[in-house]
Amino acid sequence: MNQQSFETGYAAYQSGDWAGAAAAFSQAKSTGEHAGRVDHLLGNCLMKLGRFDDAAAAYGEALEDETYGMVGALCTNRGRALMAAGRLEEAVESLNKATEDETYPTPYKAYTALAGAYRAMGDVRNAGIAYRNAAIDEANPDPSTSLRKLGGCFMDLGRPADAIESYRTALDFASSTEDTNATYCDLGLAYVAANRMPEAVDAFDHATADGSYELTPEVQAAYDAARNAVDALTGSQRPSETDDLLAAAGYGSYPIDPLDPMGGSSADLMPSPEDTGFFSVSEEELVKEDRRRRKRGGRVFIVIIILLLVIAGGAGFAYFSGFGWPTQESVVQGVFSEKTNKGDMNKYLAKSLNDDTRQYLASLVPEGATPNITGVNRSMSNSEVMVTAVLATGGEQSYTFTLVRDGIGWTISDINPVFVSLGTEEATVQDKTTTTNQQNATNTEEKKEEPNQSEAQQENNSEQESSEDSSEETVSNE
Repeated sequence: MNQQSFETGYAAYQSGDWAGAAAAFSQAKSTGEHAGRVDHLLGNCLMKLGRFDDAAAAYGEALEDETYGMVGALCTNRGRALMAAGRLEEAVESLNKATEDETYPTPYKAYTALAGAYRAMGDVRNAGIAYRNAAIDEANPDPSTSLRKLGGCFMDLGRPADAIESYRTALDFASSTEDTNATYCDLGLAYVAANRMPEAVDAFDHATADGSYELTPEVQAAYDAARNAVDALTGSQRPSETDDLLAAAGYGSYPIDPLDPMGGSSADLMPSPEDTGFFSVSEEELVKEDRRRRKRGGRVFIVIIILLLVIAGGAGFAYFSGFGWPTQESVVQGVFSEKTNKGDMNKYLAKSLNDDTRQYLASLVPEGATPNITGVNRSMSNSEVMVTAVLATGGEQSYTFTLVRDGIGWTISDINPVFVSLGTEEATVQDKTTTTNQQNATNTEEKKEEPNQSEAQQENNSEQESSEDSSEETVSNE
């Protein structure tokens, strides 16, 4: 090794001159020589410069020096470099190798980076496993972040009950007011997804208690829906469903005799026999008229049968295909219209629902929103309508309406808001590479001590920690 070039590079490294340090370190090795320490520092410089492919190659060169060791730290740094370069499968392989190094003192860093790689690949399940392993690592100084992201994975997997437990545990380790409020917000969304509305309201109340945390329009819609649901469950009871139906039909406002609906004597309305001419017709005329009527009636009957068969066939096909009147789309749009106009929404709700359920479903529909139908799944007896509502306060909220057949039409039996956890957002590789140089100007670096051979082991430990920190901030938002 060229000692003079190494010392020149190390001095530039300590001063933050990454380009100068990289140039000097590149000249410190002779052809075919293995020098793990030089390649390790060179990889750190290249990461600072945003040359991720070259950095991954430098860390790989360092791994070939078996006398240097530090396999866990080098594999972690190499995995992050590969992630930044968009080589996700190679990154996963390198990071898994880092977790297998039993001498690696901070495996949570490898697990955190591994979770990010899996999320970028769309493998939410393995990402959740990696976040869990990062959270239970005793060396992890911030398990709250890992637990919150684990909760986000559970939400993406449709397991809100498990997400609730992750967020509640994350609250025990939250280190700042901002982290606590954000975690409470995610917990509220998980409670809404689990249909535990009173607990959702309590979580949202905690998130906004000090006024420093601002809810997005989508989260505010979830908060409002949860409060409306709680109010509906604890409010005054409305008239029964039977009373509502009778009132809508007009009964109860005045007495009606079902045997005399017109309010007078039926006998007075019957025609007089003298005015019909019926009794003055002869028997012969009756016979002739009966024959003509039979022939004409037969032809008409055949035509009617054919028409009925055609109509029945078309109606049957439409019925079994999920069509009806009113349509699913018009029913959903009618619910939003009635809510905005403060009208009666019960005519669009299934008759089998009890009063509490009707109030609860009505509370989920936002007032003043404009619905946009994004999809319809039709079947003979059940249908689903996907809706994206433009809220009056700004933003959008998605819903899934479940409808059941009511005669030839449809009525709503359930409404499910669709919410997304805030704790699951991951920075893309492009975002990470774009902001690399700006985010890492003040990072603590790994190799801070002079290269005296008597202190080699101490330098190795410092290089491991600073290398991971600088690479971690460069490549990910962990």
